[in-house]
Amino acid sequence: MAQPIDSSDEVVVGAMAITVSIPPALRWRDERRGEEFELETITVRMLPDRTLAAKAYGRPVAGGRGAYVSFPVPDRPELAEVIRRGADRAGELWAAHR
Repeated sequence: MAQPIDSSDEVVVGAMAITVSIPPALRWRDERRGEEFELETITVRMLPDRTLAAKAYGRPVAGGRGAYVSFPVPDRPELAEVIRRGADRAGELWAAHR
């Protein structure tokens, strides 16, 4: 039988991740292996040291069942703001969990 967690036991959280939609006006296109992708979401991870790491994801512009591929997020203030606001909103939602 499993032992209950004692309130003095530390629970270690390695990382937390959220997915934030990129507003249509801020989306961009990038190319991988000769295929063009439109970047639609940013996955943001909070690392154990409380810094954020972000990757953009998108789908092939030509359509079809192409892979969901990750790309670096460009260093643009408006994208940093999307990440910041997404992280803030996720924090509110986590704090209100039941």
